[in-house]
Amino acid sequence: MPSAAERTRTLVQSTCSAVLLVPGLSVIHPDQLMPDSRSIGPDGDLFLGFPADSPVARAAARAQGDELAAVLEITDVAPVSVPHRIRGRARIAGRLTAVPGPARPGGATLRLETGEASVDDLWGAEEVEPEAFRDAVADPLVSHETELLQHLHAAHAEQMGALSALLGGRAQAGGERLPAAVPVALDRFGLRVRFVENAGACFDARFDFPDPVRDVSELRRAMYTLFEAASY
Repeated sequence: MPSAAERTRTLVQSTCSAVLLVPGLSVIHPDQLMPDSRSIGPDGDLFLGFPADSPVARAAARAQGDELAAVLEITDVAPVSVPHRIRGRARIAGRLTAVPGPARPGGATLRLETGEASVDDLWGAEEVEPEAFRDAVADPLVSHETELLQHLHAAHAEQMGALSALLGGRAQAGGERLPAAVPVALDRFGLRVRFVENAGACFDARFDFPDPVRDVSELRRAMYTLFEAASY
């Protein structure tokens, strides 16, 4: 399974929504707390893009040399229609400063020095050490996951349903076939599917690949192997 540090780094480098919370900062609209961009430097610090005239950017500029605490909160929502769509949350706390030097027109880059981090997702809740976050690598499918899950859900519903054959007796809970199988998460180690029963109850099943995949080409072969196993 992916480590907590890898999962946290994957969420940071994904397109999940995020807000930067600064204690005591007054804002007019929550959108003012959402960074335009985010990236991770070699030391594990976060670089966040904001409009230069945003309350967050102004607060960071005024706080040069002082301690300005901030927390980046990321919310991961499944890109397909499924019960309980929030897949997880990550939290990174540290000291916020403005990055000196030229910025993009009308924009400012802020640096969040990673002090504490945690993740609470489909794998569980864990704390993440700054050094582990720095050294972790995001999942190689992170930039494709949304598109891939939507494609599996829209174009391969029959194969998704067939995966219930790999679940044994659990697939026949209550004496009825499960009416829906929705691909809810995908990473280099495998596929997670949410099975929704007629009464509205649901449960997740994890289907591991024979070997971790490194790219979409290897993923296609792994998915073919998985569908083949379900067809026997």
